[in-house]
Amino acid sequence: MRCKICGITSYQDAIMAINAGADALGFVFYEKSPRYLTPKQAKEIIKQLPPFVEKVALFVNVDAAFIDEICDYTGATLAQIHFDADESLYKALKTPSLRVIRAQNPADIHKYSDEYRLIDAYTQAYGGEGKRLNIEWFENIDCSKIILAGGLTPQNIKELKKYGFYAFDVSSGVEEFHGKKDANKVKEFIRNAH
Repeated sequence: MRCKICGITSYQDAIMAINAGADALGFVFYEKSPRYLTPKQAKEIIKQLPPFVEKVALFVNVDAAFIDEICDYTGATLAQIHFDADESLYKALKTPSLRVIRAQNPADIHKYSDEYRLIDAYTQAYGGEGKRLNIEWFENIDCSKIILAGGLTPQNIKELKKYGFYAFDVSSGVEEFHGKKDANKVKEFIRNAH
């Protein structure tokens, strides 16, 4: 099972997550987030990382030109669009992108079912805030293009494997505090996901 460790704010956390088996790392470019880092900080981390790891840049309420500029500057390889953008934004993007669905009801998880998408719990703020989705919503549906986020922990990840999600995306569930990852939790999360 693929794992993304999101909210990376230091090289130490990034390389620790990679060494633990992370397939992707997330960098938050939303200034209101406690895990925000500047494009310069992200560039300094990303340029030191080994190949074959996806570097995901998370954006909220910005335009395509800004997203492309930041991804190009930092070396991010994928843009995670954490807001309700219209189709013109996706068409304008030069950077590969991942749509985020902030699910409020079971019907939401069926949106864009022909493409890979990240499904997170809806909250007023952007980011799931550790809130978990109602897992029964995923019973008897094809989850092979869904990246699940929201309220994931090393303890609850095992019970979710049976749904056949494409990947898991975790942030607060593997932290000591906002922006600082706990190495033991990261290792346990990835081990249990695999």
